[in-house]
Amino acid sequence: MDYLPVFMNVRGQRCLLVGAGEVASRKAALLVRTGATLIVVAPWVSDAVRELVKEHGGEIHERGFADGDLDDVVLAVAATDNDDVNKRVSVLARERKLPVNVVDQTELCSFIVPAIVDRSPVVVAISTGGSSPVLTRQLKEKIDIMLPAAYGRLAFVLGTLRERVKQGVRDFARRTRFWEKLLAGPMPELMLAGREQEAMQLFEASLADADNQSLQGEVYLVGAGPGDPDLLTLKALRLMYAADVVLYDRLVSPEIMKRVRPDAERIFVGKEAKHHPVPQEQINELLVRLTREGKKVLRLKGGDPFIFGRGGEEIDKLAAAGLPFQVVPGVTAASGCAAYAGIPLTHRDYSQSVRFVTGHMKNNLPDLDWPVLAREEQTLVIYMGLITLAVICEQLQAYGMSSAMPVGIVEQGTLPQQRVVTGTLQDIAEKVEAAQLKAPAIIIIGQVVKLHRQLSWFNPDAGEIGSTAQKSQKPEER
Repeated sequence: MDYLPVFMNVRGQRCLLVGAGEVASRKAALLVRTGATLIVVAPWVSDAVRELVKEHGGEIHERGFADGDLDDVVLAVAATDNDDVNKRVSVLARERKLPVNVVDQTELCSFIVPAIVDRSPVVVAISTGGSSPVLTRQLKEKIDIMLPAAYGRLAFVLGTLRERVKQGVRDFARRTRFWEKLLAGPMPELMLAGREQEAMQLFEASLADADNQSLQGEVYLVGAGPGDPDLLTLKALRLMYAADVVLYDRLVSPEIMKRVRPDAERIFVGKEAKHHPVPQEQINELLVRLTREGKKVLRLKGGDPFIFGRGGEEIDKLAAAGLPFQVVPGVTAASGCAAYAGIPLTHRDYSQSVRFVTGHMKNNLPDLDWPVLAREEQTLVIYMGLITLAVICEQLQAYGMSSAMPVGIVEQGTLPQQRVVTGTLQDIAEKVEAAQLKAPAIIIIGQVVKLHRQLSWFNPDAGEIGSTAQKSQKPEER
């Protein structure tokens, strides 16, 4: 983030506004809405600003800006049409360590004013860091439409009930669960519909029964998909915000982790080839222990947890312990990476079936059924096979697959840094080494790989979707 989002209490505080024209009047209106005491300095003052000061109180000084105007104020806003004055206000305010905003000149600002959706006490602030005011306005419009006006009343009522709940439910964890359960039920909808009496009856019944509710933990086994956060399911997002603790692996992208509830405890349990810092059995035991402690545990896995994700082992342990869990499937790496590389896994003219296998080693060879895999009328998708790629290509050719069979490798699939290298069984290992591809990467073998050139639509280098051109890549990396 370029800016730290902060809600500042300026009620009753002196706030300096330098300038009093049309733009300044909008800043003045915002400041008085927050209860600030407005101090206006300008050679000419518009009627709108005069009316605001007359109605809400404050001071007007009809003259040019002076250094002493920054005395005894908590922040300054410069909104004049004189660049020299604006810069001077900015420099002097920064010297005094006062927050300063210069309208439409972000380089002179120590804070910027976001677009606001006001459902007080619910306030939503939206900002693009000054990069696109029009986009900011459009986002504000979308949220304004989505957020009912009655949310302000709901938040106010909940605020009046906090002390009663705190006295009635002493344990912090139980109190948190009480609020979560209350707000996940019909009470908010009753409030939004204007049926406040019914909502309060439901609240009273819930509070009276709060001590009888068990602090039940649960595990959410969630597939995070191949990396692009837009591929998360709606249910996955909901549970990511509900969890108290998150156990995540190395294939969960940083962009995905940003969607997790900010205050959730995060525990990294990632594994990679020949390096398992947290053994699987220890992960299983950790899930059991945290759930028994009453925690809502998010087990977040790259791709889909039931496709080479060992998710079955983890919930088997939970089931044996009699603990509750949910499973949320995710877009597996095979379908996600293939789609973003423009490689259909099946195609009427090229492939009527697809096989998912792993490149794990056994006795120094991938443990695979080579005669079955060497059949050419299918598509092979090999997970975790980059290290053994040369051996895989040799074995498939040894069991009868053509050396000219197309092969595609997708590195960091669905992410902005995605790269695709294509070749054949005969030369793909050499091309991958030359391109220095690293895990995570998926291997796709079959005639469908031929379609990559004409169907490729995801061009991360150009930041475009829908383009088949990838001019910035070398020919062998297309």
